[in-house]
Amino acid sequence: MDAGGFWKLVDHAVSATADLEQRRVWLSGRLALLPAGEIADFAVRLDEQRRRVDTWAHWQAATLICSGLCGMDSFFYFQAWLIGQGRSVFESVATSPDALADMPAVRRLAALGPVDAWSDDDWPHWEALYRVPDAAFEAVHAGDLDDLLASRGQARAFDVSPGGEDVEMEDPTDIARRIPRLWALFGKVPR
Repeated sequence: MDAGGFWKLVDHAVSATADLEQRRVWLSGRLALLPAGEIADFAVRLDEQRRRVDTWAHWQAATLICSGLCGMDSFFYFQAWLIGQGRSVFESVATSPDALADMPAVRRLAALGPVDAWSDDDWPHWEALYRVPDAAFEAVHAGDLDDLLASRGQARAFDVSPGGEDVEMEDPTDIARRIPRLWALFGKVPR
């Protein structure tokens, strides 16, 4: 499975349902129909795409949206949520973190006000996406997906390791300069 096949599955899940749990079930079911190597490829593609938004600039944007409540785990889950929005949204945000301001889900969060008013379902995270390939693999194949990946000389990274230019995570001037549209949505309102 190449990147195109990965995104075809994700985009189909996005069009099938807005509910992340239903997307997880849909993706796991579809992957379980594929050979073990294709499931492993999905896991590798997931990691490759996540790494594209593993930058300080993307972490700064996620931190602003989440009112400072975006540590390493939260950012990792935010990256999965971003992938789960589909290819066109992901590509625009991968190119420019400020494109998050165009997402209806992000604009909705800004309209909700302070994060303490958010329900658990409002938070931009999707930890369960990382379990999809494992669940599909375990449903139809003996053994462990990570063992198969290791036999192919591959491994997944389950942590953040941001790259790119350093940013000032809490400096309003730096934030407003780098992500002005997100700053307009989240930075000027007491949160």
